Amino acid sequence: MLKHDFEKLLLEAVDEGLSSLGQSSMQAIYFHLEKNFNVKKQEIPCKIEVFEDAIEKFFGLGANFLEILFMKRLHEKIEGVFVWRESSDLTFAEYVKAAKRGFLEKKRASKTAREIVQCDQMMTKC
Repeated sequence: MLKHDFEKLLLEAVDEGLSSLGQSSMQAIYFHLEKNFNVKKQEIPCKIEVFEDAIEKFFGLGANFLEILFMKRLHEKIEGVFVWRESSDLTFAEYVKAAKRGFLEKKRASKTAREIVQCDQMMTKC
């Protein structure tokens, strides 16, 4: 479930970033991504390196702008679960992997804390 939550947020961030180019451009990118790179929109989280490569081939040096936009949107959506330095040398795919690890760790810790509180509450009722 947590992995699915992260993937949904990642796809939303990508959608928002690509929509900055306009809806028709976004649809064309998804079309070419599927046709030329065999990556459907829903598969982007699982094929993040291929997606990164495709964006870089589509846009050349302009890909950096989009990748940073994707990362900023994702960072906002996952509520900054780890420190991101814009000057960092992480590639887009490395950033996504690091963000996913941080997101999953935070959510698991939060779930564990809730379970402990619930257990304590049940024990005090006895």
